[in-house]
Amino acid sequence: MNTTPSLQHKADELLRLHTSPEILSVVNVWDVVSAKAVADISETTALATASHSIAALYGYEDGEQIPVELMIDMIGRIAAATSLPVSADLEAGYGAPGETARKAIGVGIVGANLEDQMKPLADSVAAVSAVVAAGRAEGVNFVLNARTDAFLRAGSRPHDEVVADAIERGRAFLDAGAACVFVPGKLDAPTVERLVEGIGPQRISVIGVPGSLSPAALQTLGVARISYGPWTQRVALTALADLAVSLYGGGALPDNARALN
Repeated sequence: MNTTPSLQHKADELLRLHTSPEILSVVNVWDVVSAKAVADISETTALATASHSIAALYGYEDGEQIPVELMIDMIGRIAAATSLPVSADLEAGYGAPGETARKAIGVGIVGANLEDQMKPLADSVAAVSAVVAAGRAEGVNFVLNARTDAFLRAGSRPHDEVVADAIERGRAFLDAGAACVFVPGKLDAPTVERLVEGIGPQRISVIGVPGSLSPAALQTLGVARISYGPWTQRVALTALADLAVSLYGGGALPDNARALN
């Protein structure tokens, strides 16, 4: 495939945003209208999709229950709606990580999350390598945010063991060509500090959840990126439900509602 210079430019810009000392904050989107609403804000430098939110949009549960072609169609629509670089949540690759990444690049995506789901390390590294190779084959320096679920699937394991596992996996993913390592979970400052020390500054990506460390604190610790996953959609739907309750009770529409094309 011959890619346009603009696609490679977006990939280069997304990588620059990840490696800059200033933390990259991405507010996750799930369709064209949410993408436009966030992209129109002057502080927005890149967009990221949330697989859980896109699946919910179509009535599917998270966990690769949505047909992959439907997911690809939506992330392509999002990419086409903005001039900003877009990173897509590709879950674990829908059974074919390299091919799924190739399809994503084909619709304008220049980066992605890829879950390891705590599969055997060799299998997880092979999946990362497949995505990186797909980017090279398509002529794009694809920005892979390789995710380890060490904390999400920690169970009763000792904390130190979980941290060590995340570091081992993160290093292996970077060696395989990932640009960043996504370690979701509600992490405290000492844990983030250990992860950054073990994996590297500007090489860790985290998720913001209620009670998480602030972006400023994470930046000081050397974190590259913070995203918010399905929480953005949850907040939006909560606002919609609250509005409905108000309207049913005789309330009025707010004056500050934004018009979107």
